[in-house]
Amino acid sequence: MKARVQACIGLGGNVGDVPATLDAALAALAALPATRVLRTSGYYVTPAWGGIEQPDFVNAAAVLDTALAPLDLLDGLLAIERGAGRDRNREVRWGPRTLDLDLLLYGDVVLDSPRLSLPHPRLHERAFALLPLAEVAPEARIPGMGTVRDALLRVDASGLRLLAR
Repeated sequence: MKARVQACIGLGGNVGDVPATLDAALAALAALPATRVLRTSGYYVTPAWGGIEQPDFVNAAAVLDTALAPLDLLDGLLAIERGAGRDRNREVRWGPRTLDLDLLLYGDVVLDSPRLSLPHPRLHERAFALLPLAEVAPEARIPGMGTVRDALLRVDASGLRLLAR
């Protein structure tokens, strides 16, 4: 029997009907093999950044229970993005996107490979990832950084607001 682990996923987008896209992405996450969604955050409106004029983002987080290995889970996330119309080869870095799925944490695994870094390398700096993640996994440990709750206290989350649904 494969070991199961809790993985934390960041979801976001700013093109099209983003709440509907995130709803569909959560359903697709639940349909991944050997995976179930344990908890999902609310949806947060986040000011866009990265030096490109674009609409605000909507971000969320999910906690999964999975037996998929990290790279297999990553492949599943990328397939879900493609299904939502994202083409990573044609987009501008930090630019508009229909759907962004980031593998933020995979248990307490630390990994640095060409395809995947765990924990997500800038998770501890990004309020748009930490605020929804703190809603569903405040005590999750970011290896080398402390808990999600502690990391959230060190960033400015004042520009984020919960989307009324």
